[in-house]
Amino acid sequence: MEENCYVEPINKTASADQMGQADSALLAVWGMGCPNCATRVRNSLLSLDGVYSADVYLNTAMAEVSYDGKRVSGEALVNAVARAGNDGRHEYRAQIITAG
Repeated sequence: MEENCYVEPINKTASADQMGQADSALLAVWGMGCPNCATRVRNSLLSLDGVYSADVYLNTAMAEVSYDGKRVSGEALVNAVARAGNDGRHEYRAQIITAG
């Protein structure tokens, strides 16, 4: 792992009420090659206003996202994954498997 590939994970806390009313999505994610890639994708998802939690699994190339479906669309989730690679060195893609 290259030192300049490191990315600091961000933390985001959602209330129990938000999580209780959250929609969830399962995304297939392509392009992740190391744990830092998974962190980069997770950070991008969490940066969306209305995303409460995001768990990204490198080994299965999947992401589970809890979000407010009135504020965040499936397209926004897919775009956030792609945007995580906007550093010129990484390229990620996602597809929604389930949402709702």
